[in-house]
Amino acid sequence: MTYQTLAAPVTARLEIKKSEFITYAYPVHSRDKAMFHVEQLREKYPDARHHCWAYIIGDPNNTTSAGFDDDGEPNGTAGRPILNVLQHKSIGNVIVIVVRYFGGIKLGAGGLTRAYAGSAQAAVDEMVLTPYVPMTQVQIEADFANESQVRYVVEDMGGEIGDVDYSKAVTLNVTLPEADIETLKERLGMDGRVLDNEDTED
Repeated sequence: MTYQTLAAPVTARLEIKKSEFITYAYPVHSRDKAMFHVEQLREKYPDARHHCWAYIIGDPNNTTSAGFDDDGEPNGTAGRPILNVLQHKSIGNVIVIVVRYFGGIKLGAGGLTRAYAGSAQAAVDEMVLTPYVPMTQVQIEADFANESQVRYVVEDMGGEIGDVDYSKAVTLNVTLPEADIETLKERLGMDGRVLDNEDTED
């Protein structure tokens, strides 16, 4: 399950036969977040003729959630071409929204399809893509004396430390790549232990 995700939002502009196509791409992890960006751009460009979009949540090769909308353009000429570009490039957890200002010259179905695919591609060309890495959360329990060593190991492995609970011992909530859990256990050695789910249930 390897695909790429967008590191940061991007924007691109194309002018085709006097129509202006302004494309935005955002990293998203849910349909709600994707729709939030659509609404934001409707408010930002209320006078635009169309706000067409496509999103993919999860793996674009085997997607659990994808959607698109032609927003008044002829059926199949806007949302689907945007989605096709994202699937072709294997980009997941992303929404691409194309805001169109009509310039008075009709493009025809073929022209529109090319324009929206081209707009999506223009945004892709601006993207900084990173491989998707499934992350997981674990808790590590350590003695106070070993806390700094545990922190060093986690950070050295590219993990992120969230909440830390100080009671009888130190419990650190850590997010790191799923594939690195066993390595983490080995590297912690005697300095700390990764709690299994059974240990953390009340």
